[in-house]
Amino acid sequence: MGSTKDHLTHLGSVPIFSACTQRELQRIAKAGTDVTMTAGSIIIDQGQTGREAFVVMSGTVTVKRNGRKVATLGPGSIVGELSLLDHGPRTATVTCDTDCELFVLDQRHFTGVIDEVPSIGTKVLAHLAGVVRELDRQYFG
Repeated sequence: MGSTKDHLTHLGSVPIFSACTQRELQRIAKAGTDVTMTAGSIIIDQGQTGREAFVVMSGTVTVKRNGRKVATLGPGSIVGELSLLDHGPRTATVTCDTDCELFVLDQRHFTGVIDEVPSIGTKVLAHLAGVVRELDRQYFG
């Protein structure tokens, strides 16, 4: 699996974590685990309850919503991030196109990190507010 430096580089490139300091990223990196999945593996199944997010460390994944391809993602991308905040149903299916190394962060451990380092929660909320504002702008002009 990747080194701590690789983890910090990939986590720092994830938009939801991009405002975090190196120290904050290190804390997030310690809360997750690494997994390897083979090409064709389903990482996330649309409609199922989510409990974790996945950062792609190597390889590529395809995101499909209602059976329609919406994205192909590679290293530094995150999928399932809404599950860090709630246990709602997955909004898409994500499948490994290639063998993939993934960093897995579950809600319980992420919540523990936010409890220990509240500034991470503030930065995540600020990012999400920006996303909502952009969607509002796109929808309402």
